[in-house]
Amino acid sequence: MTSDELRELLDGVRAGAVGVSEAAVRLGRASVAELSFATLDLDRRQRCGFPEVVFAEGKTVEWLEGAVRRLVEAGQDCYATRVSAEQSAHLAAHFPLAELDRLARTFWLPQPTERPAPVGRVVVVTAGTSDLPVAQEALVTARVMGAAVDLVVDVGVAGLHRILRQRERLTTADVVIVVAGMDGALPSVVGGLVDCPVIACPTSIGYGAAFGGVAALLTMLNSCSAGVCVVNIDAGFKAGYVAARFVKRLQTPSARG
Repeated sequence: MTSDELRELLDGVRAGAVGVSEAAVRLGRASVAELSFATLDLDRRQRCGFPEVVFAEGKTVEWLEGAVRRLVEAGQDCYATRVSAEQSAHLAAHFPLAELDRLARTFWLPQPTERPAPVGRVVVVTAGTSDLPVAQEALVTARVMGAAVDLVVDVGVAGLHRILRQRERLTTADVVIVVAGMDGALPSVVGGLVDCPVIACPTSIGYGAAFGGVAALLTMLNSCSAGVCVVNIDAGFKAGYVAARFVKRLQTPSARG
């Protein structure tokens, strides 16, 4: 519970709008949910603005279902990444209202409440079509976190005219996410065209000397463009998460001064 929520609760008790018993229950709610296979952080939304995200890779379908159910019971939106085909089929059967994106490998089950309109503008750019699964993970993540998102596909440096044709869309962005494998050069090009932060996300796409994305990662870390920052290989979730936090922060009064 945040300090503002605590103050609101105590004001409610003082005004008689909230009973002492109800206040005691709300104050006594656990900040974690201890399951036999996981310990879920139920206070993350209050601290960080978004609930804990479940990384599905390596988890049994029973573990994943159990984590989702506990988050739903706690009144939390539930978002899971790296969901396999088997896990997706299992979750779809048990949570028919959820949104499953097989390209992004994501699961999204929001609480049934009215949601605010998307804010800001995040543009996700891929160097090639093979980068789309990682880009889609970034796009879905930013979207479920409340950002408005656009997608530009297959505009890598093998044909620079392709990215230049998208310059108007890029220059209206608050954050650009560039997803690229192979030589990983596209983020530097985009960083030289825009005045907003560029989040570079290397992918494991490429031939032998690409070393599973290490070559692209090193290129991006050595970018000459000053506005480029880098997340891990294939980390579309991290790119989308950070981008959404950027644009949402820009919309808050404290961020605008």
